[in-house]
Amino acid sequence: MYKASDYKRQIEFEKIENYRSDFRRDFSRLLHSSSFRRLHGKTQLFPGFESDFFRNRLTHSLEVAQISKSIALKINQSEEIINKELQIDTDLVEFAALAHDLGHPPFGHNGEYALDDLLKDVGGYEGNAQTFRVLTKIEKKVKISNSISPIDVETHEDLRRGLNLTFRSLASILKYDNKISSGDNKREKPEKGFYYFDDQLVKEIKEAVSPNYCEMKFKTIECSIMDIADDIAYSTYDLEDALKAGFVNPLDFTSVNSYIVDEIKKRLPADIEISNEEIKDQLYYIFEDFFIDTFNTGMNDQIIQKDLYAQSLITNSLYYIASKEMCQDGYLRTQFTSKLIKNFMNGIIFDFNSKNPEQSKVYFEDNTYKMVEVLKQYNYVNIINSPMLRVSEHRGRDIVSKIFDAISKNPKLLPRDYQEIYNYSDETMKKRTIGDFVAGMTDRYAIEFYCRLFSESPESIFKPI
Repeated sequence: MYKASDYKRQIEFEKIENYRSDFRRDFSRLLHSSSFRRLHGKTQLFPGFESDFFRNRLTHSLEVAQISKSIALKINQSEEIINKELQIDTDLVEFAALAHDLGHPPFGHNGEYALDDLLKDVGGYEGNAQTFRVLTKIEKKVKISNSISPIDVETHEDLRRGLNLTFRSLASILKYDNKISSGDNKREKPEKGFYYFDDQLVKEIKEAVSPNYCEMKFKTIECSIMDIADDIAYSTYDLEDALKAGFVNPLDFTSVNSYIVDEIKKRLPADIEISNEEIKDQLYYIFEDFFIDTFNTGMNDQIIQKDLYAQSLITNSLYYIASKEMCQDGYLRTQFTSKLIKNFMNGIIFDFNSKNPEQSKVYFEDNTYKMVEVLKQYNYVNIINSPMLRVSEHRGRDIVSKIFDAISKNPKLLPRDYQEIYNYSDETMKKRTIGDFVAGMTDRYAIEFYCRLFSESPESIFKPI
């Protein structure tokens, strides 16, 4: 599964360490990086200041890593790659999962949309592309020179090389084999892919990891596993948080209104053919066992002897009480999500590529695929797109835009290390540098920085920026 060229790095000076593999070394560098730590302060579904209970980008990434490793371990026991030489490296799979959200700016996708609007003339902004940039450029681990400055003062060359990871590790986070177009001011939302100025490095990675990549869309098995684990975690655990928050309850899934069903259908991938009634069935099926167990537990001889109308009233009452109980009972929620994840895991198919093992892939069987996608879109339409969250996200988009604009007018507002990069960069990269700084902020730090600039009651001047 792995060859010598997979271990190539941007700078080849690393000493071999006998006690750990190169991929474990990359995993360690990621775990100790500041961008990974800052994920704890970035929103997953609900803003972090609402409660310490709800997931953030860091805990989400940890859950994706656990699911990813489980998928890899399961595949490693399959008949196709029982040969140890073809087995998937679980350190590398966990690395991909832990790194996949590093590029998310403060305030989720609204922060991403704001930065994309502000940076469109220099290639835009997109979370996956920024993840690649964080790992290969922004993280403060390695430079190609002993120069104190991260930018060559005379040539203006960027000397930063991020964490100096192996090419196979970097390949594991390349979800979209697409160079983002430069200067596209017409697109309405971020274009998924990698930045145009990273094109040469991406080509080097592809050639090292998969010499025949031109014959197919480039995506490694580790990336494929991470991608499907992200879908499982996002669809399942966002729902669990929504249940705890009281945004939804199981009864909501028994009678989804037509508007929500229509919106879900609009957002589903083009390769899913499904009717409105099937969407309703898929949503009901998610809680089917819960309702069956509730009915079997609550119905007794006394209830069965009553007339149908009385039975209906009692049954509905049982469902209502049980639904409320699930939202409030952590045991019930945990059992529910555990069972849902197990079902999704059992619906994964491994497609081994004997010619190019690194390009093997995983995907859901049809019915599981429909259920995961329907649940993902339900979460978006009914929860993420709810007025309460929309108000919060709108404020976040405004904060990001105003901070960026203020720094653009006065770059001395940047921290000293970013000022140095800004001063010696060309005009295109000056703007990108501001974007890098704003994108790296946590939600709380962005609010504090905004207050320093615009609030009538600014934060302390003694807090470092």
